Amino acid sequence: MRRVKKVKQQIQQHWGLWLTLIVIVLGLIGVGLTRVNAGLYQQTVAKVTRVQAIDRHATTDEFNNKDVTATQWVTVTVLNNRHQGRSYRIKNTYTKSQAMDQDYRVGNQVFLRIPSQKAAAITIQGLKRDTTLAFVAWLTIALLLLIMRFSGLMAFLSVALNAVLFYAAIQIDLATNGGHVYTLFGILAVIFAVLTLWLVLGFSRKMLVTLGATMAGTGLAVVISLIVFAVTHERGVTYEAMQYVTQVPKPLFLVETILGSLGAVMDESTDIVASLFQLKEERPDIAPNQVFKSGLQIGHSIMGPLINVLFLIFMADTFSMTLLYLRNGNNWGYTFTMNMSLGMVQSLISGIGIVLAIPVASWLASRLMPREVTSA
Repeated sequence: MRRVKKVKQQIQQHWGLWLTLIVIVLGLIGVGLTRVNAGLYQQTVAKVTRVQAIDRHATTDEFNNKDVTATQWVTVTVLNNRHQGRSYRIKNTYTKSQAMDQDYRVGNQVFLRIPSQKAAAITIQGLKRDTTLAFVAWLTIALLLLIMRFSGLMAFLSVALNAVLFYAAIQIDLATNGGHVYTLFGILAVIFAVLTLWLVLGFSRKMLVTLGATMAGTGLAVVISLIVFAVTHERGVTYEAMQYVTQVPKPLFLVETILGSLGAVMDESTDIVASLFQLKEERPDIAPNQVFKSGLQIGHSIMGPLINVLFLIFMADTFSMTLLYLRNGNNWGYTFTMNMSLGMVQSLISGIGIVLAIPVASWLASRLMPREVTSA
């Protein structure tokens, strides 16, 4: 019986390796095909064939920000649509900072705007970046399959399905003009958690314990934040910073908070529960109270790094806009209020969820863990 199981595992590994290689090779071919897929676009696509520098001079604005402005002639050849094969010479002005513009180089593929009026100027609307995006996606999938094999495939599948669900939820929200935003994204958060944990962990007691800890930790964090908002009358929460939102900003802010906290709490709960199940497998006679204490110790070890990861993500997300605010004469107080305060509040709520998830996950694992845990 043991020999049959060993042979079965070898066959699965063999086919898994060949499947991984096939996916990687096909993905690499797909990346290469993005260089010749101009015919699939409705927009006019052109290739830069020649670049000639014209002018270059330094500039300084009223806030003493220094930059360099350059002008170049860009010769392009159209690759699709009714103008295919034609060449155009276009003047492009860009700055060294490239905050609102960019320079072009030979070999770049760009999108063109060719107006119907002959007197109107032909303009470059931006780079065609599908090759870069396809390469990054291929590299991510290849590494997942090479390092994690089937687990990596399930992780990628969960991300892809969640992206599809998120897109569908946004379309429903737009169609209903945000009338059911709490219900819609609340259900979506539950589906996210169930689908992700089911694909990554499989339907098992471990998955159910992790799901319970994730839902409880996230829910408690949101309830506590709502109580604090009610007591403080939301002073310091600057919803007006969401200046481009065409719906009521408060519901969208809370939805963002729920989804962000869900990911952090799920990550921590998975680590704690998986470690406790492994501990139970190695020590079947361990008492529930010892499992609970071990879960607290594990949580204390990963809580600090996880909260710092959230803070670093928050800092990276606001870094460029913070510099833009400060370099244009705004003080730190206004910059924080308009650019960083909402993200900081969301990080704090996620931090509350992370802290609460530790005892919740530890207690659920200690009470719901079976007496005997198999390696499966």
